Amino acid sequence: MYIDNILFAIILIAGIGFFAKNVKKLKRNINLGHDVNRTDNPSARWKNMAMIALGQSKMVKRPVAGLLHIIVYAGFIIINIEVLEIIIDGLFGTHRVFSFLGGFYGFLIGSFEILALLVLIAVIVFWIRRNIIRLKRFASSDLKGAPKRDADTILYFEMVLMSLFLLMNATDLHFQAMNSGNIISQYINPWFTSLDLAQVEAIELTAWWMHIIGILVFLNYLYYSKHLHILLAFPNTYFADLNAKGKFDNLESVTKEVKLMMDPNADPFAAQPVDENAVPGKFGASDVQDLNWVQLLNAYTCTECGRCTSSCPANQTGKKLSPRKIMMDTRDRMEEVGRNMDANKGVFVPDNKSLLNDYITAEELWACTSCNACVEECPVNISPLSIIMDMRRYLVMEQSAAPQSLNAMMTNIENNGAPWQYNQQDRLNWKNE
Repeated sequence: MYIDNILFAIILIAGIGFFAKNVKKLKRNINLGHDVNRTDNPSARWKNMAMIALGQSKMVKRPVAGLLHIIVYAGFIIINIEVLEIIIDGLFGTHRVFSFLGGFYGFLIGSFEILALLVLIAVIVFWIRRNIIRLKRFASSDLKGAPKRDADTILYFEMVLMSLFLLMNATDLHFQAMNSGNIISQYINPWFTSLDLAQVEAIELTAWWMHIIGILVFLNYLYYSKHLHILLAFPNTYFADLNAKGKFDNLESVTKEVKLMMDPNADPFAAQPVDENAVPGKFGASDVQDLNWVQLLNAYTCTECGRCTSSCPANQTGKKLSPRKIMMDTRDRMEEVGRNMDANKGVFVPDNKSLLNDYITAEELWACTSCNACVEECPVNISPLSIIMDMRRYLVMEQSAAPQSLNAMMTNIENNGAPWQYNQQDRLNWKNE
């Protein structure tokens, strides 16, 4: 018996230890972004997290998917409360240590069994929507290959874990004899009446081990999966931008220059202290290190649900832009930078790649209408638009690479005070256009 307990402890420590290692790596990658202050108005931020991450308020805007997701979300979180009992049993050799709670224990396990069945049904429906019905937002080019396999893998994980939970209960003869809490498993138990006691106990023990090992594997798979949002949705909604949609921040470096130009007492030729080791500030963003840490947190939190892309007017009219792809590309580039640092003792060695051009093209960026539909639709308050606008800033202010029509408009505004080629005296003629 002690060998089983020791083996369980080793597996548990290894699983949690590997998860902790990946959490450390995740934090490092997010901190590649520059700092931004998101500590203002904590009451509004807590409310956001409670309503959106915990309460799933934005999910139910699409009722079918919203209801199914709430079932899976609530079921998976609540059912895993029994993991605490499994851990205690595994470490100390007990069996259903919380059964002393009597009727309340039966109520808990009964609730878990009902939720497990509902989760199983919901996950099967999700699989059908993705693989049989093939809803448009799940069949687009940016979800082919690894992203599709990841989505299906998670569904299979959930099917197996819920089935193992019910199987474990159905073959636990002590639990069935209690006749309390076996609301679903009592109908599965007769499938095994033809087997002898040793065989039933072997099935129960196997299901028990596979269930806890499956949970630990699932926990560690999260880092490599879009389902990392299970954990990150909470901080992501808390640190989301509270400003009105459409309000953009000003670049501090540009603001400083403008203030200097407008200050009649300022001496633009005054000597400024120079740090020879300082890297010149960049206008906008061309790589993940130029974004802020909240934007990188957004990328890791992306659920790949495609609500942003399905509501994007540019995408609907056949443009190349997909807000979902913007977030997926940002995460992929962040992971690439992280692997570079892993291979070079924590230091990033330039790899002649960048988020701009190698992952996201200028065509995608300029297709955006900046309407904020993607931000409005995201169920966990991600803002693809903020990344798009920062990369546009880089194109315009660092590379002068705006589209010709936009360059012409900006030149006209600079020279004529209007978007059209009127002279100063006739610049109000645009009203008749």
